[in-house]
Parts: sequence; structure tokens; C-alpha cells
Amino acid sequence: MTSRGGALLVRHRRNLVLLARFGAVGATGVLVNMLTLILLRKVGPHFDDAVVGLVATDFNIRWYHVYSTVAFLVANLSNFQLNRTWTFQSSRAAGWWREYWPFLVVGLGGQVIGLALLTLLMHPHSPVSLPTDVFDDSTGLRNRLYWSQLIVIVLVTPLSFVLNKLWTFAAVRGGRPDLADPLREEQVLTSEDLT
Repeated sequence: MTSRGGALLVRHRRNLVLLARFGAVGATGVLVNMLTLILLRKVGPHFDDAVVGLVATDFNIRWYHVYSTVAFLVANLSNFQLNRTWTFQSSRAAGWWREYWPFLVVGLGGQVIGLALLTLLMHPHSPVSLPTDVFDDSTGLRNRLYWSQLIVIVLVTPLSFVLNKLWTFAAVRGGRPDLADPLREEQVLTSEDLT
């Protein structure tokens, strides 16, 4: 195997380990997210009720948007701390606030995309809405909101992983933007070992 091929194998093996850890943290995040969502649904208004209308449109912000956003914020904080200390092990390289804000920005970007997907899955006239004859909200396992939220999490997670690996936990780490380029990361780290 060529040295370039060996380097690619090492980098991809490392990425697979990071992805597995990110996935494990994500699984705990899904649990935190869903428990928060369930709690909010039980104590708050009906999730499909409108909170406020969007000016000059026929659309509304609904309680499920609010519940999803609060659940995201709680899970985001939990995921950040676990990713920081275990997945990317960056807690010694940069200050907590310095890494959290990029993580939050990446998460908020994912949340915006997620809210759009959630709306498409929940809105009865959307071509991809979950069928109300199956997801009739009669039980927790047939709840449209819960299934929609899970689908959104599954769809947004890969984007979140890539952006957090490339930006939050690499570029922020020690003020090292040169580590944000995955094609140069191994080269940069190897050259540091030689010096």
C-alpha cells in the first residue's frame, strides 16, 4: 500500500471512530430530545395549535415548532459537553464558551432545516406528511410529532457531524484553522510530530 493510501486509511479509520462516538453521543441526545419533547407536549398546549401567525402569509408558528426548539436546545447542550470531552476530546484545547458558540450555531442551522422538515412532515397538505390514519396520535407510538421529530433528527445528524468535525472541534481547537481542512489534517498533525 502506498504511503498516501496508508494515510487515507488511517484518516478514514479515525473518522469512523469519531463517527461512531458522535453517533453514541447522538443517541443520548435523541433520548434527551425526545424526553424533553414528551414532557413539553404533556404539560403545554396541544402541539398542533398555532402560537403566532407569520405576517403576510397563511402560515403559523405552532407549538410543535416551540417544543422542538426547546428540546433541541436542551439536547444540544448535553451533546456538546459529551462531544467535547469524549468524541473530539477538545476540552483541553479551547475554552468552553469558545467551542460552544460554533457548536450552537451549527446546531441552530440544523434546527432551522429540521423545523422546515418537521413542518413538511406534520402539515396535512404536505406531499410528505405522515399519514394521519396511521399516526392518529392515539398512543405514544402513533404520535405524528414524535415520529416526525425522530425522522428530522436522523436526517439532520450527518450534516451536523460533518460541520462540527470540520469547524467546531477542529478549527476552534487552539485557534488552528489549518486543522479545518480534512485533506490537510493528517499532514498538519504529522508535520507537528516531526518538529
